[in-house]
Amino acid sequence: MRGLGRGSRSSLAAGGTAMAGAAVVGLFVVSCHAGGTGARDAGPARTDPVARATLSEDEPSQPAAKRVDAVALLQGDPEVSATVKRDLKPCVKDEYPVDTSYGKLTGGTANDVVVNVMTCGDAVGIGTYVYREDEGAYKNVFAAESPAVYAEIDRGDLVLTKPVYGKNDPMAYPSGEEVITYRWSGSKFTVHDHVHNDFSRAVGGDGEADGPEAAPTGPSDG
Repeated sequence: MRGLGRGSRSSLAAGGTAMAGAAVVGLFVVSCHAGGTGARDAGPARTDPVARATLSEDEPSQPAAKRVDAVALLQGDPEVSATVKRDLKPCVKDEYPVDTSYGKLTGGTANDVVVNVMTCGDAVGIGTYVYREDEGAYKNVFAAESPAVYAEIDRGDLVLTKPVYGKNDPMAYPSGEEVITYRWSGSKFTVHDHVHNDFSRAVGGDGEADGPEAAPTGPSDG
């Protein structure tokens, strides 16, 4: 087809247009004689293989993670300080300020358990712990207790975030934070990565602005 000139291409285009028009007329006639239900009467409906993806009942379900009583673990754990145990009380009825995560951290066959303990009033972390299942029992393999500490599972690593407070920093506006990534090595967690972030003092700092709603100060003319 590359050798065709402009005239040959025009002739082919004109012939193709005429044939296409005849095909459309023929299809219209078939549709009319079929009873007037539209183009679907001209042939079987197209089956789309992706429609099978909507049949969720045909897909195998994933087994649910084994749940633990995080509060009982903490209360019976000698590694948890008396201060944290004293503050471990229900906020509303039997709802405790505890976040629990399940995932692979230590290379065992069972999921490890990460437990974060917070305060009821402002949900500030006061302790984070990791439990590893060992012969049917859970063993504390990591503990960190400090203001606003919180840990999460991130792609097989334990990532702990800890705010850094200056002398006059309010609880809601720390001067910075430490983000520490721990990785299981042998029989314990070791530091894999350590990031320090300094926060801007223009918002919520100990300068002239009292909080995030205070208007920023413009540049000095002098």
